[in-house]
Amino acid sequence: MLRNVRKHAVFYVMLALPVSYFLVFKYGPLVNAQIAFKDFSPLDGVWKSPWIGLGNFLTFFSSIYFWELLRNTIGLSLGKLLLGLPLAVILAIALNESALRRFRRIVQTITYLPHFLSWVVMYGVLLLLLSPDEGLLNAVIKAAGGQPIGFLYTPKWYPVVVILSDVWKEVGWSAIIYLAAITGIDPGLYEAAEVEGASRLQRIRFITLPGILDVVITIGLLRLGNVLDAGFHQIFVTYSVPVYSVGDIIDTWVYRQGVLDFQFSLATAVGLFKGCIGLALVLSFNRLAKRYTDSSLF
Repeated sequence: MLRNVRKHAVFYVMLALPVSYFLVFKYGPLVNAQIAFKDFSPLDGVWKSPWIGLGNFLTFFSSIYFWELLRNTIGLSLGKLLLGLPLAVILAIALNESALRRFRRIVQTITYLPHFLSWVVMYGVLLLLLSPDEGLLNAVIKAAGGQPIGFLYTPKWYPVVVILSDVWKEVGWSAIIYLAAITGIDPGLYEAAEVEGASRLQRIRFITLPGILDVVITIGLLRLGNVLDAGFHQIFVTYSVPVYSVGDIIDTWVYRQGVLDFQFSLATAVGLFKGCIGLALVLSFNRLAKRYTDSSLF
């Protein structure tokens, strides 16, 4: 082992900084996760606060909002995943198949630029589009003789806005990953298929899609691990009291309970619960993917 370390010393030096980052900022703070099982008091500190076992977890599970929060969180996350992932794959394939390089660059730039905008800026854009008074979409509806719709304030429409706006913001950035995977496919396969008379759709179906399947599964598994993260910043910026019933998620509830009401132990317990569920989902779906597709994270 020491011989191998000396042989590849340069690579270990390169790994030192990122490994140190994870040790200091990711794994080190896990020591403080013990307050999830304590009645934490800032005056007593982490180590001297009294133990209460699973009390914080039971408080969360017995909350009248638990099932509503779980439904909203999982529903919004799955909606973003089930709509965003296929659209990103389709966009990547469309860009790859385009013969107009200039047009492809323009479309790719336009689609991935929203990724770099904050949700505060995106909320301003959504107001310009969806505002009941001056929004562009409502102007069209009123011109057609309809009544304006409060998309951001109506429980019926708010989840649709959340899912579509997230897809709009991230689909171009996600497509870059799949586009990179497509470029790694052997061009000889396409040439051979073309010689055999395969159409463009057949080449996509039998070469492109199988060629990027591993990447799609990997991204899907990683996204499933974050299924209880429905996008705190997006929801926090866009939601309001009228849409709490469909827009309030676990993270926004934790923010109100843990930060505003100073219930740090409860907030930590919920975070630990989310982490355990995410780990279980990744392990479960990774096993299923390995069994039925021969592709997995590990």
